Amino acid sequence: MALTVMLLNGASFRGGCCRHRVLLSLFGPFLSNSKLYSSYRRPGAEPEKKLSWQNADFSFKKGIDHLKTQLSLLKKETQDYLRGPGGHPLSHHLLEQTRVLWQFRSQEDLNKWVVSSDVEVGGKSKVYLKLGRNNQAALLYGTLNTEVPRDGETKYSGYCSMRSRPAVGSFNRKKYYDWSNFNTLYLRVRGDGRPWMVNIYTDPYFSHQKDDLYSYFMFTRGGPYWEEIKIPFSKFFLSSRGRVQDTQHPVWLDKTLGFTIGDKVDGPFQLEIDFIGLLKDRAHREEFAYETYDKNTPV
Repeated sequence: MALTVMLLNGASFRGGCCRHRVLLSLFGPFLSNSKLYSSYRRPGAEPEKKLSWQNADFSFKKGIDHLKTQLSLLKKETQDYLRGPGGHPLSHHLLEQTRVLWQFRSQEDLNKWVVSSDVEVGGKSKVYLKLGRNNQAALLYGTLNTEVPRDGETKYSGYCSMRSRPAVGSFNRKKYYDWSNFNTLYLRVRGDGRPWMVNIYTDPYFSHQKDDLYSYFMFTRGGPYWEEIKIPFSKFFLSSRGRVQDTQHPVWLDKTLGFTIGDKVDGPFQLEIDFIGLLKDRAHREEFAYETYDKNTPV
């Protein structure tokens, strides 16, 4: 009881109150089939009649099993930390030229990603994710529909996306990626000729960087052949604020990668992804991919 009172009165992180996140990480495993917080409700839909806490079903056994799992994860994280960056010796980290972040060979690999579409706002686009032929790639496919829902509020529709799940450590702690040793995103894909937007989402906890989205337009050529795409980090632009910003920023230590299609063309689409990795391209010298302008200063 004292622990609960302490968490309710003093738990905050990164300058903003996150009490509900702390309580969820500690007591969430004890709750079975419960919905603690309301999800998105599109305009015109009726609210739920039952309060969220009325569906709570406490399960002590689940809590004990979850605690054992988290302690084992904490033990492994501690061993990796003592061994070196990413669980590898320091010499291996310094000489590392490439690194595979995600590859798609099993259902477990697909579970690290989540798909969404404009259905969440009343649209009619459909998107699916499954393993490709011989379980050697991820196949993202569906149908794009730009018809705007008649709810009187939504003005635009027609998008589908695939986004990686945030990496978490033991006890639901947020894990951070260290990409400082690389300068290029490396992908092997096979598309159908339609353009895609590659997105890197930033940590929303920082208020002055909330909802920052770094993007790059990837144009697939279609056909039966695979293509290898190399995207220097400097090619990404800050799209959520309508301006270009240098991507060499500490906020990039926390990353969630995503792919979005929204080219306003109704019809089927598909994108196969073999792997997503990082590359250290020593020949790349560009620091900023866009033309810069000097501001007019009074004499």
